[in-house]
Amino acid sequence: MQANGYLLPANGATNHAQARSGDGRGSGEKAKPSSRVRLNGNIVRRKPGKRIREYWDIDLPGFGLRVNPGGRRTWFVLFRQRGKLRRVSLGTSRDISPATARRLARAKLAEVALDGLPTRKKARAAQRSDAPLLRDYAERFWADYSRHWKPSTRKRNESAIFKEILGAFGDRRIDDLAKGDILFWRDSFVERPGVFNRTLPVFSVMMGYAERLGLRPRGSNPCKGTPRYKRKPMERFLSPHEYARLATALRDYEAEQPLYVAAIRLLVYTGARCGEIEQLRWEWVQEPRLMLPDSKTGAKIVYLNRQAQAVLDGMPNKADTGLVFPSVRGDKPIALSPIWLEIRRHAALPDVRLHDLRHSFASIAIADGISLVVIGKLLGHALAETTERYAHLADEAIADAAKRISGSLARHLGIAA
Repeated sequence: MQANGYLLPANGATNHAQARSGDGRGSGEKAKPSSRVRLNGNIVRRKPGKRIREYWDIDLPGFGLRVNPGGRRTWFVLFRQRGKLRRVSLGTSRDISPATARRLARAKLAEVALDGLPTRKKARAAQRSDAPLLRDYAERFWADYSRHWKPSTRKRNESAIFKEILGAFGDRRIDDLAKGDILFWRDSFVERPGVFNRTLPVFSVMMGYAERLGLRPRGSNPCKGTPRYKRKPMERFLSPHEYARLATALRDYEAEQPLYVAAIRLLVYTGARCGEIEQLRWEWVQEPRLMLPDSKTGAKIVYLNRQAQAVLDGMPNKADTGLVFPSVRGDKPIALSPIWLEIRRHAALPDVRLHDLRHSFASIAIADGISLVVIGKLLGHALAETTERYAHLADEAIADAAKRISGSLARHLGIAA
């Protein structure tokens, strides 16, 4: 006997249009083979085809969108309940948004999964709890934890806690949050997956600390096991021609923005993080090294090559502020992003981020035969796994070397390469 729950459609193998809808009506029309995608506003805006098409969500099995040739788009959820296949319409895309449809689908699937099981809602209501509201607990957590974070981490986590987490659960008791609540909350970030991926670990730390304070049962962290959104790594490497265009743009801006151009050149030559160069102080410059007392991974040494040292030698040493790259005010470090937007546009590199200069530093090092271990030291990676993201570039360099060697051998042997 099959348990209640969602039914994952086979890729293009099953015609689900014959499953009966929640209002008792069925459809005799055949749909095109189904596609598995992330159901969001982009899918809704796709132009309808000549035949019925069904899209299935890759994150929430059973949740789908049916698109008719006439343009009508209907959200639905497909599941098996007490041995019978059921299909329930949730509404049209004109009436409800993708995020709302997703919440309705998950609620229906949860209801079906619990069908026949005793509910804990009344039992919970009967229990008396002295646990605080999450809003009140957050103040204590912040007072205890935030002083141990770096300023940049504190700023990022403050937004995660007081905007994202309390915005959703501020009026809930700390011991009332369950796994299902976190999954529902996750669905609200379908258009902002990066924000969820950054906020979830903070929420998990909050719940773990609540357990240690005795405000939640041990081992009850509802964030544990919640999947993050899968995101394609944003890696962009500059080609030799693009480096040449960037060099030209920097020369064009040097007279107008000498401080910013010097900082960007230092990023190019060292592979350092943007914040490390923006906040660089003269007392940390101990050529041929930068001795950074703190960075994303703690204390760090940035090794200066001849070009990087030349950039610093050409800078005026302003002992009054201590900053190598002070802003116009003098007491604050510069912010490179606004000027970088202009420079990259001038260089015809609209998709290149400042952080991509760091990626490109690593790619050049690999092309020059430098090992991943050494590259990790140069970039200041605390974990070897972080440097492994460039392993495919090393493989490509090795494959290219093997190809060149085999070509040379073939020529020596008189064999066509």
